[in-house]
Amino acid sequence: MNDLLYSIVIPAYNEQENIAATLEEIIQALLKEQIPFEIVAVNDNSKDNTRAVIETLQKTYKQIVIVNRNPPGGFGRAIRSGLEFAKGDVIAIVMADLSDDPVDIVKYYRKIEEGYDCVFGSRFIKGSKIIDYPLYKLFFNRLVNKMLQLIFWTKHNDLTNAFKAYRSIVIKDILPLKAAHFNITIELSLSALIRGYNIGVVPINWYGRKWGQSNLKLRAMGRRYLATLIKIWFERWLILDDLMAEKSVVKPEDEI
Repeated sequence: MNDLLYSIVIPAYNEQENIAATLEEIIQALLKEQIPFEIVAVNDNSKDNTRAVIETLQKTYKQIVIVNRNPPGGFGRAIRSGLEFAKGDVIAIVMADLSDDPVDIVKYYRKIEEGYDCVFGSRFIKGSKIIDYPLYKLFFNRLVNKMLQLIFWTKHNDLTNAFKAYRSIVIKDILPLKAAHFNITIELSLSALIRGYNIGVVPINWYGRKWGQSNLKLRAMGRRYLATLIKIWFERWLILDDLMAEKSVVKPEDEI
């Protein structure tokens, strides 16, 4: 039952060394599984040959849609642009640096087929695998995720990872997104979480990048994560009734 169009949104900034292999591996995995898909590759003002590499691959794979952003840049802005162009019934956000496993991208789709609204992969449950995760980033990752678990009373322990899948109706419901940088990871996941969507959980693999450096700067992200966390917290406790009311459909005969 492969009738759900799968949109893979890939934000890319200076990823000329990684993007070709990333796209090739994802495309081959989805073709093998006969999953209908599109790749929305977002070139976020790259200063290297990222755009040219994507455009070359686009000649071979018509499923690739390239979005070339204008300044200002930012990981969150790139994802927001990708979501605007995505046409799929299911949307997954995937990194451009080979860190996410194409096997898990397929796994997400199959989980959605089971009836889930979202799929949150975790790198920190039984069956997952992590290779070459920098220790200082691992420490802050676990610290922040534990804090989020306590604040939002949730079992989900990898909320800061962007690599997740959502039905398009979920994305539409949580719009507008405001985060401009990596804080969009928790804006997406927590916004879906507080609205009570049916979330599937699967173990996933994560691999340290082979080329280049991560664009995540922990010191600069602190205030942005805090601002997003406060925003979602207030949504949950102060206006969640209004958010949930917008999800319900009022039949004409129920109106007064």
